[in-house]
Amino acid sequence: MTEPTIDEATFRALQEAAGADFVKELVETFLTEAPIMLDDLRNAHAASDADRFRRAAHSLKSNSMTFGALTLGAMARTLELGGLGPVQQAGGKPIVALGEEYARVAQALSERNGA
Repeated sequence: MTEPTIDEATFRALQEAAGADFVKELVETFLTEAPIMLDDLRNAHAASDADRFRRAAHSLKSNSMTFGALTLGAMARTLELGGLGPVQQAGGKPIVALGEEYARVAQALSERNGA
């Protein structure tokens, strides 16, 4: 059985703590900013900029976990902690996989937001 794209308990807890309307705004912001974070990650990889790579992975990890996108967050954490070397050795495939998982998350969050 596959892990859900969005952890329901985490998402509900966020809604209870922040309010459904505010969470809707947060989701919209994430859907706008996450592609920029992914581009930053790709560009850092291309430029072999390890510090920028880690920062971008960290930002994506933190934002993903907030919404319960646990798989996306775990993938970003792996990139953050592992750094640039393993990604370069794998020919950038982990970034491609991260982008694919983000697409699943974006779809799930858009559906929750009524888009």
